[in-house]
Amino acid sequence: MTRLIAEHGALHLKRRTNICLYLCSSIMSQQLSIKVAAVINQRFLALYKSKEPTPLEIQDTPLTTLREIGLSNAKCNYIHNVAKFAAEYGMDNEKLSPMSDEEVIEYLTEIKGVGRWTVEMLLMFALGREDVFAVDDLGIQNAMIRFYKLDNSDKKKFKEAMIKKAKKWSPYRTYACMHLWKALVPPPKV
Repeated sequence: MTRLIAEHGALHLKRRTNICLYLCSSIMSQQLSIKVAAVINQRFLALYKSKEPTPLEIQDTPLTTLREIGLSNAKCNYIHNVAKFAAEYGMDNEKLSPMSDEEVIEYLTEIKGVGRWTVEMLLMFALGREDVFAVDDLGIQNAMIRFYKLDNSDKKKFKEAMIKKAKKWSPYRTYACMHLWKALVPPPKV
């Protein structure tokens, strides 16, 4: 990790204000390339004249309209589920900030279509939580295999070894994840 930090320098987290929109964008981008996800996100924002929509505006958007921008039926429904939950129960910084990471995960995974990994990404990149370790992230797993020579033949033991290694990085495991992800991306060719 020391070498990666020296190579990458300081990395920074940014807190976001529109948690519902961030969660919807995360769902839209799942299992898509970064390029395709960006196009769909731009189309989504264009539905609202490129301003950040409220949960009620998202909820009122017909499923057919969401399908027309390139979303699957499942993702359309999940986005509506997120917007409905945000409108009914709240999903802003004021509501989530006092909660622990596990409380936020428990709270938001009640939404159909939102899993633990998605909430971990939200904790890191929307709420700016510094000590989240995404053990189920494929990129983190690949980086742990590559840089720490961990054996992944037994998935349970592999995850236990990852968690044990990551404990050393607490309370800054989010930054460790960011460095691991960044290290997997090859530098541009000059």
